[in-house]
Amino acid sequence: MKKKTEDTKLIDELTADLQRTRADFENYRKQIEAQKENERKATRLATVYKVLPLLDDLDRAIANYPELKALEKSLQKTFDELGLVKIDSSAGTEFNPDLCEAVMVEGEGEKEVVSETLRSGYYYEDEVLRPAMVKVRRES
Repeated sequence: MKKKTEDTKLIDELTADLQRTRADFENYRKQIEAQKENERKATRLATVYKVLPLLDDLDRAIANYPELKALEKSLQKTFDELGLVKIDSSAGTEFNPDLCEAVMVEGEGEKEVVSETLRSGYYYEDEVLRPAMVKVRRES
């Protein structure tokens, strides 16, 4: 009877060790997957940052050559799929300091609206990646 009790204790101890080992391995696997996902996100973000100057150049080119507007629509579809969305900072929209950086303020009054966009701003995966650089006009 003593032998069975010792065998049972050994089995219980080995079972507990196996369960801990499995749990440790599962935690390790989840940690590695999280690291891989973070690396993927960091790589995508670095790539998007490198693309922003090209988008600025495209905006300037479209301002001078309106026939390039079709190219912008095509690129915008691709950027939407990547999670890169242009911030609406068109003339007449209400100035939002969370989305726009004012580099010049004109006029007197209480209400602040965007009068001109100098550099487009972008959201990336629903967060402000870069605020728009704008001129602001104060109105009554």
